[in-house]
Amino acid sequence: MVSLPAAPGGREQAGVRPAVVLQEEVYGQGSPLVLSSLLTSQLTALRFPASVRIEPSTENGLTLPSVAMVFQTRALDRNRFIRQIGKLGDSDLQAVLDELRKLSGLR
Repeated sequence: MVSLPAAPGGREQAGVRPAVVLQEEVYGQGSPLVLSSLLTSQLTALRFPASVRIEPSTENGLTLPSVAMVFQTRALDRNRFIRQIGKLGDSDLQAVLDELRKLSGLR
């Protein structure tokens, strides 16, 4: 879970919400920032390209069907992270990474 400030007049996500960490631990050592994709329980976000539906499971710790908004991937300050609620399964993580590749122009 991450805590994000409200962005005045913007469309960025705000508030306390889950996020998928997309960064290998080795890159995070010594870095104050963590590459992450935000999640929302608003399934209407699936209308945007670079979004992935993730069903709740005991492994990922989600309580509602959610959407990984890969199009809102960004570096977040480590201090914004509140706690880890779970870990994505291999297939969900692969789907998120596939969308990130497409979004960045890598196939």
